[in-house]
Amino acid sequence: MATVLVVAGFVLLFVLRSTLITNARDMTVQQLDSLVETIQADDAEDFAGDVRDSGIQFAQILQTDGTILVASKDADEGKLYDGAVLEPGESYFSKNAGLVGILDFDEHLIAAQGVATAEGNVLVVVGAETSIERDAVSTVGWVLLAGVPLLVILAGGLMWFLIGRALLPVERIRETVAGISQKNLDDRVVLPNTADEIERLAHTMNAMLDRLQKADESQRRFVTDASHELRSPLATLRTGLEVAVADPTGRTWLESSDMLQNQTQRMGYLVEDLLTLAKIDDSGLRFRMEDVDLDDVLNQEARRLRSMSAHVVRTELVPVRMRGDANRLGQVFRNLVNNAERHAEGIIRISLSSQGDHVVVRIENDGDQIPAAERERIFDRFVRLDASRAREHGGSGLGLAISKEIILAHGGTIEVSQSPQGFTCFLVSLPLEPQVHPVGKEPADKLSSRNPATRFFSGKQRSPTTTSGRKQT
Repeated sequence: MATVLVVAGFVLLFVLRSTLITNARDMTVQQLDSLVETIQADDAEDFAGDVRDSGIQFAQILQTDGTILVASKDADEGKLYDGAVLEPGESYFSKNAGLVGILDFDEHLIAAQGVATAEGNVLVVVGAETSIERDAVSTVGWVLLAGVPLLVILAGGLMWFLIGRALLPVERIRETVAGISQKNLDDRVVLPNTADEIERLAHTMNAMLDRLQKADESQRRFVTDASHELRSPLATLRTGLEVAVADPTGRTWLESSDMLQNQTQRMGYLVEDLLTLAKIDDSGLRFRMEDVDLDDVLNQEARRLRSMSAHVVRTELVPVRMRGDANRLGQVFRNLVNNAERHAEGIIRISLSSQGDHVVVRIENDGDQIPAAERERIFDRFVRLDASRAREHGGSGLGLAISKEIILAHGGTIEVSQSPQGFTCFLVSLPLEPQVHPVGKEPADKLSSRNPATRFFSGKQRSPTTTSGRKQT
């Protein structure tokens, strides 16, 4: 503000000086023109009378050699003009001083013109005293010199006071947030009733604290559930090893080897799922996008299922090619098929169809229906709706959660419904050209709808393709 005021003060002085000098110069020129007309009209019969009757305060008539012929009463102490000789019709005017000379005035503003008379060539000179202009500029300059510091102090103090009051809610927000730790994540910022940016900041801070609290709760649940899931196979392995070691005949090793291998395999699957979820929560999964024959992926899962299950597996597949990560999509459909096999009573149906720019996969089973209120919750982590099912025969509760993340990362959707025949139906919709999200980042429009503790999957950009849709080599 001081800089602005100083610059404004210099501009004001410059404009004031220029205006005053211009006005004085215009008046001097008018007086000169009037006096020259008078002298030319009288044909130089009475120079003294012409000067006296003109009423001009500072006027002189000089010979070409610089001798004063006639001078007004106030201009008889010395020559007003001491420049080059002016021929008849030539004129001279004092120049306006520039910015450097704001307070540097000449004593008089001079206007001179050469005039031809019967007595010979003369020089008519008219002057205007600049003391009034000098005093005016000097007075304004001193006022600014004293006033600018006072204005800066006054404005600075006023701004300090007003801005300080305006930012008091921000300071309260800062103090509240600074005092929040993991022990009191339920504390919230008091909303100021200001209807401005500060109130919106408080809303944003509270929304952020809500997300942090939910993320902390989700993380704690995850650790608790993971510990609980790992405890069971570890306890079984420890007990089996202790019993086997206590048997000197070694027969227990042979009898319990299948059980121990089963528990080891189960724990391996669980650890692999936990690592996958850790990647999701950390930097995101990386995808290898390529052309995928989705019907081949589903047909392979159906053949695998027929070889290991006693259920009837029916397929209805149409040839569909899309862009995606074949391994991850295979992981999704393997989870869904295994889930159907665990719950089916006798029939499993797998269908694939193309609908415009999307493909739709249906995996149905004739097992118990999933209640409508639970159809969203089954995609949460460590969720099992069949509490009576033994852990050894059921899943870890992570497969559907992982599947949902992979499908969302491909830009698709997954949901549970009931088919017209009364079957439980997992419905997956995928775009033919998915836009995989950047590594570890989630689109802004999905932040509010997703688990706050979960970051989005990521993937590489699709490889360049030829017109046939296959990867270029």
